[in-house]
Amino acid sequence: MPAAQRYDDLVIGAGQAGVPLSRALAEAGRRTALVESTHVGGTCINEGCTPTKTMAASARVAYLAQRAGDYGVDTGPVTVDLARVRQRKRDIVESWRRSSEQRLLATDGLDLLMGEARFAGPHTVQVRLRSGEERLLEAERIVVDVGTRPAIPALPGLNEVPFRDSTTIMELEEVPEHLLILGGGYVAVEFGQMFRRFGSAVTIVQLAAQLLPREDADVAAEVTSILREDGLEIVLEGHGRRVAANGDDGICLTVATPDGERTLTGSHLLVAVGRTPNSDRLDPDAAGLKLDERGFLVVNERLETNVPGIWAAGDVKGGPAFTHIAYDDFRILRTNLLEGGAASTNGRLVPYTVFMDPQLGRVGFTEKEARKAGYPIAVASLPMSWVARALETGEPRGLLKAVVHAETDRILGAAVLGSEGGEIMAVLQAAMLGGVTAATLRETVFAHPTLAEALNNLFGTLVG
Repeated sequence: MPAAQRYDDLVIGAGQAGVPLSRALAEAGRRTALVESTHVGGTCINEGCTPTKTMAASARVAYLAQRAGDYGVDTGPVTVDLARVRQRKRDIVESWRRSSEQRLLATDGLDLLMGEARFAGPHTVQVRLRSGEERLLEAERIVVDVGTRPAIPALPGLNEVPFRDSTTIMELEEVPEHLLILGGGYVAVEFGQMFRRFGSAVTIVQLAAQLLPREDADVAAEVTSILREDGLEIVLEGHGRRVAANGDDGICLTVATPDGERTLTGSHLLVAVGRTPNSDRLDPDAAGLKLDERGFLVVNERLETNVPGIWAAGDVKGGPAFTHIAYDDFRILRTNLLEGGAASTNGRLVPYTVFMDPQLGRVGFTEKEARKAGYPIAVASLPMSWVARALETGEPRGLLKAVVHAETDRILGAAVLGSEGGEIMAVLQAAMLGGVTAATLRETVFAHPTLAEALNNLFGTLVG
């Protein structure tokens, strides 16, 4: 092992926090190294947001083409060339990744090292480069941004069949005849609807009593209704028991349900039961890093680990696993490490969008969470079928829901399941950040006909 190379700062993982942070540190005059094991951009660019939303856009075009007759437009038969959908996805991913790499390589004072990093001590990291060369790096400050990977359950027979995860499912070149999905969270919902629109039969098996367990029951029920209307089979309270091959190409998934045991047969199986942190690949014990019971790095509100001089950002620290949260982690670290500030995650408002169609935009408390926290609340709810713009565009499915503090009239949270639900949610998020009351939105003059004007009627339905 050669002598250690000394850096001011070392960032492990080129994700949505690691990339901008490493550049900011180097541009501030600090000698910085960025170590990445697989590809620049992290999950978002390579296996998450960018590729999945690109493919979902293709699925929506197929859906609209199939519905063209509803609008008085004749198109003829609709077919999907999944290989071309995949290539479009690959091209966009490659463009984003290449652009990010080029910016890193052009940054003075920043070394991009492609290889596997493991701690050899609290401030020492051993890196095995792709060439096989070993390097030892030392740094005064280290930031870990190594993300997560799909979790694989201990299900009998699973390792004996060619199952897919959220990454490998996007590399199919032909539309599955029948896609079985184990799991009922955001990944299952997005991919399930997507492949149904591509032409697959789809069955989702969810362990819990509802899809999207973090959502209120009424919102989850509406999601389920929409998916069933689209032709998906939804099996709730389905406990996976075993998996087996079915002939040369098929898969059998046996599940226990409240109505007894069932064996489902399909051509493909997608396992979407959550994600596990990549902290185990770093030898965290060598640095003395503390992990929680699931393996996530434990941090405080300033993203500091239990080891002085080591921080964690992005999904590896647990909490909301969203690109925009990772980027905000970068902002917190930039403020504190370069500007001497005291930024923290305290009070951070977390928005997100589930890119099913129609979208589910969420921010703040659910009704369930607000009641558990003891807030006096009033609830507003409005079906999208009451929104003029939704009817005019032929997109009346879904609902709007908001939770309001009954005493201050401040908005505590909202869910918008409907056409451009994420964009309408952002309006409510801005109102929450600015302290705008429900009464103000009820009386605001919005342009007609827009989706946003639904907020007038939504807050007219408040019930304490």
